[in-house]
Amino acid sequence: MKRTTLLLAACLTQAVSFAQQKPNIVIILSDDHAYQAVSAYGGKLAQTPNIDRIARQGVLFKRAYVTNSLCGPSRAAILTGKYSHINGFKDNQHPRFEGNQDSFAKQLQASGYQTAWVGKWHLGTKPQGFDFWRILPGQGQYYNPDFLMMDSSKKRFEGYAANVIEDMAEEWLSNRDSSKPFCLVIGHKSTHRTWEPDTTDLGRYDNVQFPLPDNFYDTYENRKAAAAQDMTISKTMLLDYDLKMPFADGKPRQNTGRMNEAQRARFNGYYDSIAADFQSRHLTGRALTEWKYQRYMRDYLSTAAALDRNIGRTLDYLDQHGLSQNTIVIYLSDQGFYMGEHGWFDKRFMYEESFRTPMVMRYPGVIKPGAQSTDMVMNLDIAPTLLDAAGVAIPAAMQGQSILPLFKNGKGRDAMYYHYYENGTHSVSPHFGIRTQRYKLIRFYERTDAWELYDLKKDPQEMNNLYGKKGYEKITAELKAGLEKLINQYEDDEAKKML
Repeated sequence: MKRTTLLLAACLTQAVSFAQQKPNIVIILSDDHAYQAVSAYGGKLAQTPNIDRIARQGVLFKRAYVTNSLCGPSRAAILTGKYSHINGFKDNQHPRFEGNQDSFAKQLQASGYQTAWVGKWHLGTKPQGFDFWRILPGQGQYYNPDFLMMDSSKKRFEGYAANVIEDMAEEWLSNRDSSKPFCLVIGHKSTHRTWEPDTTDLGRYDNVQFPLPDNFYDTYENRKAAAAQDMTISKTMLLDYDLKMPFADGKPRQNTGRMNEAQRARFNGYYDSIAADFQSRHLTGRALTEWKYQRYMRDYLSTAAALDRNIGRTLDYLDQHGLSQNTIVIYLSDQGFYMGEHGWFDKRFMYEESFRTPMVMRYPGVIKPGAQSTDMVMNLDIAPTLLDAAGVAIPAAMQGQSILPLFKNGKGRDAMYYHYYENGTHSVSPHFGIRTQRYKLIRFYERTDAWELYDLKKDPQEMNNLYGKKGYEKITAELKAGLEKLINQYEDDEAKKML
């Protein structure tokens, strides 16, 4: 009996030791954060020291992309490792994720991980596969946000969303079962429209004059889908809703009603002074458009400052609690965003600014600090990568691929597939396409019926549509064949009909 007890104790000790050898995982997921606004990418718009810190201690992915540039679909792809047409979440107009399907969270949970998601979820149904969750309803609010609790109640928390979400993440980390490995997803609302900075950051960039992108006044020549959109700073961005100027009907600024007295006083005091100056200028035409651009950049980047600051808090927590050396940390946005390129804000298009996303990762002992990867990786790859790192078999149904072999001289993708479905918001036509190392071929359908071809080496800003031009017949045929191959590989029956 004594020998049996000793053997059992030894087995339990060995099991705990094995569990602790598995890497912990922290995924920090932001919303609409442009890679152009991350200083690790060489961007001059703002400094992001804490995102840069992850890159410096791990790898900067220079070619990280998404399957579908929209908030909910991107999160569904990250969770499942599957394209939108397979996981069922194609657009934000029908926002109900089928939670019964498999996910990296369920796989990790079954293999002994504690799992948690706090912050923005935006998938319409309750999280499954997580031992703990506390999520924003829908898009959530920047100030004094409500949270959906696991007991189905809703509770309001005082403070600024990025700070509150980080507080919750640290609380969960402090109360977890430390004998088990963990996987924590921290979902930030920042930097989603309408870009409401923390009161601490109001005015942070007021003395900066941001340069206009070279193609800010794009005329969209020979690009029907780009010409048809409704996401320009000049026409679509609203002075009141987006830029906090007074509403014509005298109603209060967006969301100030939920602020406490001190928050409201600082917020209104700051924007009232800007509004008075603006009204005295009587701006029209390009002068008005460029004023709007400067205000957009200042609000957006000030909102991003709180995001980066709280990422620093996460990293500090891991350091202070001895967790850094055995914890994978991944930061990425759910997609890219336009910082005035083509005269736009928002996302959706397969053009580089929205198709591409910032992504950095550290994994001590596996990823050499200061690495830079030019391999094409996708948000689709997060799920299989986490399972690979945890020693869990990657389900055959997952369409992504682990990126860990890339750090052992593995071969990356030769091409990537993209499919955007939503047909309404911002008048962006549904489309799908292929991106290779040099070229991009896009097929627009429904709202706009057109093809576009870009040579990204000669035309990185995607201004010159080469489709149908003399001399590009061969590369067009090759790209169409490659596109058809990817469509078949990923079983996208809807796209097959549009070729």
